[in-house]
Amino acid sequence: MFQQAIFNEIAEAGVNDLHFKFDEASGLKAIIAVHNTRRGPALGGCRIIPYSSTDEAITDAIRLAKGMSYKAALAGLDLGGGKSVIIEPSEPYNREKLFKAFGGFIEELGGRYITAMDSGSRVSDMDTIATQTRHVSCTTVSGNPAPSTALGVYKGILATLKAHKDSGHSLKGMRIAVQGVGNVGYALCQLLHHDGAKLIVSDIDEKKVEQCVSDFGATPVSSDEIYSVPCDIFSPCGLGGVLDHNHINQLQCSAVAGSANNQLLTPDCGQQLFDRDILYAPDYLINSGGLIFVAMKYFGNGQVEIDRRIDVIEETLLQVFRHQQQRQAPSSLIADHMAEVLLYGRLSA
Repeated sequence: MFQQAIFNEIAEAGVNDLHFKFDEASGLKAIIAVHNTRRGPALGGCRIIPYSSTDEAITDAIRLAKGMSYKAALAGLDLGGGKSVIIEPSEPYNREKLFKAFGGFIEELGGRYITAMDSGSRVSDMDTIATQTRHVSCTTVSGNPAPSTALGVYKGILATLKAHKDSGHSLKGMRIAVQGVGNVGYALCQLLHHDGAKLIVSDIDEKKVEQCVSDFGATPVSSDEIYSVPCDIFSPCGLGGVLDHNHINQLQCSAVAGSANNQLLTPDCGQQLFDRDILYAPDYLINSGGLIFVAMKYFGNGQVEIDRRIDVIEETLLQVFRHQQQRQAPSSLIADHMAEVLLYGRLSA
C-alpha cells in the first residue's frame, strides 16, 4: 500500500496510531490499530486469519478498531477501541511461539492496548499471551465471551421485534436465518430455539450445520441461498462485509440483526437497507455483549453485573430505532452519531 494511502485511511477512520511487528523467529506479522483512548485504554480482540495481502490486514485492523471504539462508547464502558490482526503464516508454524512473540508486542505498548479472543484465536492463545503481558483477557481464568455475545444479540433481536411495525414481541414461530453457526451463532440458536423460533442456518462447515439440524430442527440452506430465503430476521453471525448492494437486494426479511462485525460492506449500504424498509440493528451495538464480558472480567466484575450491562443493549437499540423513526435516517447513521457524541462530545468531522 502506498504510504500516503495508509495515512489517508488512518485519517478517514480517525485512528490514533497503527503499530506493526515482524518477528522472523516465530513468523509473526502483526498489526495493532489503536483507534481512540479518550475513555480509557483500547480494548479489542486478536484476529488471526490467512489474509491475502498486507493491505487487506491493515484495512481490517483499522475498520475493526473504529467499531470497537463505538461499541465501547455505546456500551457505557470506560475504554477505547483497538484491534489486532495477525497474518497467519502460510507455512507450518509453532503456534505457542507465535503468540508468545505477539504477547511481547502487546507488552511493548505499555497498557495502551488490551487484547482478547477474536476470529481464529483461542482461549489457549490468550493463555500464551498472558505469559508475556497482563494486558489480555479471555484466558482460561476469565472465560469465553461467545455466550455473552450471543446473549446480547438475543436481547437485540427482542428489541428489533418490538420496534418493527409488523412484528409482535414473541419469538415463537418467527423465522430467523442465521448465517454462520460457530461459537456465537450456535449459542444464539440455542436461545432462539428455546423461545420457539424456526431456524434456517448456513455455514461453510457442514458439520456445524448438521449439529444445528440435529439439536434445533433447523432447516439447512447453502451459503448462497441464505440471503434470499424468506424469513422474518436475517442474522449474520460470521465474518463481516456480507451486506453489499447485491446481497441486500436479495434479502426477503423485515430486519437484520446478527453478531458479525462490519456487516455493511460500505456505509451507503445502511441507506439501502433503510430505503428497502429493512430494520437494521447496528452490528457494534447488538454484538457488544462479548466486549462487555471481556472488559468487565478484565476489571474483576462478576457475572451478575455483566448480565445487567448486557440487558442495557435492548434499551439502547430501542433508542436508536426511535431516533431513526423520528429523523427518518438509517439506524447505522444514528448509532454512529450517538457514539461520536460520547467519544468526542460532538459529531466527528
